[in-house]
Amino acid sequence: MLGSLKERARVPLLEAATPIQRIDRFERALGSVVGDRRIYVKRDDLALLGGGGNKLRKLEFLLGDALALGCDTFITTGGLQSNHARLSAAASAKVGLACELFLARVVDRDDEEYRRNGNVLLDELFGGTIHELPGDADPLAAAHRRADELKQQGKRPYVVGMGGSSPIGCLGYAAAAEELLQQEGELGETFAQIIVPNGSSGTHAGLIAGFAAGGSDPRRLRSFAVLADAEKARRDTLGLAQDTLRLLTRGASIEPVDVVVAGDQLGGGYGVPTDAMLEAVRLLARSEGLLLDPVYSGKAFAGLVAMLRAETLPAGSAVLFVMTGGVPGLHAYRSVFEDPARSSTL
Repeated sequence: MLGSLKERARVPLLEAATPIQRIDRFERALGSVVGDRRIYVKRDDLALLGGGGNKLRKLEFLLGDALALGCDTFITTGGLQSNHARLSAAASAKVGLACELFLARVVDRDDEEYRRNGNVLLDELFGGTIHELPGDADPLAAAHRRADELKQQGKRPYVVGMGGSSPIGCLGYAAAAEELLQQEGELGETFAQIIVPNGSSGTHAGLIAGFAAGGSDPRRLRSFAVLADAEKARRDTLGLAQDTLRLLTRGASIEPVDVVVAGDQLGGGYGVPTDAMLEAVRLLARSEGLLLDPVYSGKAFAGLVAMLRAETLPAGSAVLFVMTGGVPGLHAYRSVFEDPARSSTL
């Protein structure tokens, strides 16, 4: 797998392998619920560029491809508070590409806090041109129309869909799988479960492809759906993982049973807060001083807490949670965390 990845055009956006840390104060905060299990986090939120986050892994390969093709404009899509959009703007600025963002109002909020703060504020600071669309619009179709306009002007645009979750983008998490498997050896741990959020499916799909190519069991990976229902997320993840694996090797396969997606933390839908998410964000912040975002990692970490409480994780096992970043999005949810009706006693 390593040789195949080395042959791909890639722009370095991460400074080094992201660390894996044990969160023992969190373990003590939950006490007997955790028992003798060991809980770790992989800090993919730690990156200097653009506020950090997992989308940088995908952008290393997407921007590498764009530059290899001689493109001058990076166009992508997402929701209004998209972490991928923010990091696309930041990474495009770093490599000298213009960046245009087609962002749909997919969350039922129109307040100033949500429309102008958080990731949207940073999109503008990084020089991204924002095209705001209604929630029922097709951002990818609009992005392709804009690309056609730019081509007529002599430009060379590169269009990427939501979350950067194309097979090329997913190579970023195939590389992360290789990194993670090496870190297991260094730590002397084999994680019984590795937990990630599942929005546009690229993080989970890339990890599955990387595990399959590296000879490790993809069923150790579990994602929590935060965008679509679990069945759709499972189908999308399977197809994307299979397409990504074909870019890596012909000597491995991925079957439906290899894709484990849970839907119990989705709540009212994408970007809609849940009490479990609010509790999880507060719990990790108050026990470890670590921040989760309210849309992706907050709901997935709530899933981990629920699994611990339900005792579905093997006794004596090590569990890894991949912190995917997105912390700037917290600033668009200030009023939700301040709501007395949703206060926590943690």
